Amino acid sequence: MGSFSIWHWLIVLVIVLVIFGTKKLRNAGGDLGAGIKNFKQSMKEGEADTHKDAESLAEPHQNAPHSTASQTEKDKV
Repeated sequence: MGSFSIWHWLIVLVIVLVIFGTKKLRNAGGDLGAGIKNFKQSMKEGEADTHKDAESLAEPHQNAPHSTASQTEKDKV
């Protein structure tokens, strides 16, 4: 009783096809595939953004003024 044979699954498939029709099932499958594709693309973009952020934090800022002892002594004079 716990296991289903191939005949059980075929009957279920026929019932689903009769109720929903092939066009609706095809559209649902296409929507599901597009959703998975968009999710994977978003994950790749998120990883790329994370790597860019990590690299920008690791690099010293070139536009930021660097305070050194010689500069502070010139300011005092």
